[in-house]
Amino acid sequence: MFGLRRFNKRAAAAANDAPPAAPPRLDAEELMRRLDWTVIRRLDGALQGDYRTLFRGFGLDLADLREYQPRDDVRHIDWNVTARLQTPYVREFQEDREVSAWFVLDLSGSIDFGSAGVRKRTLLTEFVAVLARLLTRYGNRVGGILYAGKTSEVLPARSGRRHVLHLLDRVGQARADGKSGQTRLAYLLEQAYSTIKRRSVVFVISDFISAPGWEPVLGMLAQRHEVIAVRLYDPLEQALPDLGLLVLEDAETGEQLFVDTHDPGFRRRFAEQAAKREEALRSALADAGVDCLELATDDRLDAALMHFTRLRKRRSQLAGGVNGPWARP
Repeated sequence: MFGLRRFNKRAAAAANDAPPAAPPRLDAEELMRRLDWTVIRRLDGALQGDYRTLFRGFGLDLADLREYQPRDDVRHIDWNVTARLQTPYVREFQEDREVSAWFVLDLSGSIDFGSAGVRKRTLLTEFVAVLARLLTRYGNRVGGILYAGKTSEVLPARSGRRHVLHLLDRVGQARADGKSGQTRLAYLLEQAYSTIKRRSVVFVISDFISAPGWEPVLGMLAQRHEVIAVRLYDPLEQALPDLGLLVLEDAETGEQLFVDTHDPGFRRRFAEQAAKREEALRSALADAGVDCLELATDDRLDAALMHFTRLRKRRSQLAGGVNGPWARP
């Protein structure tokens, strides 16, 4: 992912000579206190009484029968009912009270991009903090698989506030080398597929700016688990304003491009390519049978998550009538 900076020869020379600034240290305890007041309490109130409608289908107790929908797991087809009614029906099971959730985190270089004071990394960290705290508050376990460009780290699923703080601390420390190369999301998803044995809720949190080939692995992961893709993006990645002469630098390879954003033709071509990428990404997620929650760096996290819970409830009420990427609020 290319970051943006205004072109200035003197500033560029000084930047090349100066050592890179050290990233600020994440204070997990302070982050949890802030989010507890601004987001978690509001969401916790909205979730009260609706716990069993958010993640359905994990246990062995039969909850309901409904007509087969595209991308349903064929292993859940009730063949007796299907033969009697001459229409495919699938079984839905009541979930276990304890849910295991995993955060599959893309912490590659492009995650550090943000145009309006909030980086995608900040959004990722706050999302993990809120969801992990809400889930562990009910006694559920959360784990993490962290990918920082070349290697991955696995944090086993556990419960409790101390474990959430440890997870956030590891997220804050996991940073990609500036020359780590292009993101290999397929590697991260393969790691998740081989690591997570028990059926779980899996949040794949990424900007999905990656080398190709991750789509089949995501589909395999969705066959085994309930997968939710949390797609992070910045508005500047979809449309460039007129900022004059800019140097674009790839955060993962260090490659630089000199562009003139004053040219309306360049801005139009940029927007067209961004739109094509959006369409391809949505199609890939739909083909994998994965729902998508989109979070922009200029979004309010609490509003986006309230939208998330409303759609989960609506999906449960419609018994599978909502498929594919979710619309943004």
